[in-house]
Amino acid sequence: MFESMNADVMLKMKKYGYLTFWAFMVPLVPFSAYVGVDSGTQDYWAWFMYAFIFGIIPVLDYLVGKDPTNPSEDVQVPSMSEEIFYRVSAIAMGFVWIAVLFYAGHVFMTNDYGLLGKIGWIVSIGTVGGIIAINLGHELIHKDPKVENWMGGLLLSTVTYAGFKVEHVRGHHVHVSTPDDASSSRYNQSLYDFLPKAFVRNFKNAWSLEKKYLERKGKKNISVHNELIWWYSISALFAATFGLLWGWQGVVFFLGQSFFAALALEIINYIEHYGLHRRVNDKGRFERVTPAHSWNSNFLLTNLALFQLQRHSDHHAYAKRRYQVLRHYEESPQLPAGYATMYVLALIPPLWKKVMNPRVEAYYEGELDQLFRESKRVNNIA
Repeated sequence: MFESMNADVMLKMKKYGYLTFWAFMVPLVPFSAYVGVDSGTQDYWAWFMYAFIFGIIPVLDYLVGKDPTNPSEDVQVPSMSEEIFYRVSAIAMGFVWIAVLFYAGHVFMTNDYGLLGKIGWIVSIGTVGGIIAINLGHELIHKDPKVENWMGGLLLSTVTYAGFKVEHVRGHHVHVSTPDDASSSRYNQSLYDFLPKAFVRNFKNAWSLEKKYLERKGKKNISVHNELIWWYSISALFAATFGLLWGWQGVVFFLGQSFFAALALEIINYIEHYGLHRRVNDKGRFERVTPAHSWNSNFLLTNLALFQLQRHSDHHAYAKRRYQVLRHYEESPQLPAGYATMYVLALIPPLWKKVMNPRVEAYYEGELDQLFRESKRVNNIA
């Protein structure tokens, strides 16, 4: 749809496109909360956001098509990287999410939901949290300015996933696409084998990495210097606030949406590196991270929704690049669709493997012995 559009016009459209997408999406939360109240169908409408994201968005993604533009490295990237609009936009969306979270807690308690509706509302809001809170948090924790870095930690605290702030930067980006990384899924590994291992290992890794970091600084692990204690304490404050406002059910809502936000993140992690691995060089070390170690997707709509997270190859090769200047690499391994579509496929392992295994094998044509040897390191492959 946009292949013939002038690059400058396309970049200008994308500049406002990130907020435009969410200006459309955020009002769907109150819409799905109250549209079915008079008809008594609110239990079904509670699932609307989840159904919209993984049912309607994939269709729209296909119809809208791919993004044909990369910013020019010598002219546009330097100026766009310093443009304050993009930084303020990301932080502003973070505050919008916090407002949505408290509004959603109010809906959870005041709507006449049955069990089906309560579960649906938790799943829907948690999924939105995974997209906004964790995705924006991910963008911000990679940045050096404290206001951005701390905002990233705050957003992760709203979904009780503060360990991601430490493990992702110091663990995942160091060990990505190796057996040492819990967030890199292996060839032929099912989502349901991956998820419990990722949750447990990433949580443990975060605390271990923070402990080692503090020891190098000559500081105690259990102290005010441990940032995980601070961020998880903020999560506890959020839970306590929900409890004060709405009792034990408020706490259930907060923890429930936190779980489904984290679940959305780990499913995306599964998608982003499935079957890809870094080769071992002559010195017995893994090759440096390149755009070849992440699956790329250049579908425009989901890139606007995710602040270009799908240009994941560039993010891993250059982790501090800001979302607005991430580039598409055609030579990187390419997903056949956007993340919303791939999320659905991942939930059905036989379908996922039918679609993705041939792509992994084609990408590693000529060295399949190494690929299969790597996959055997994973226990209980499904």
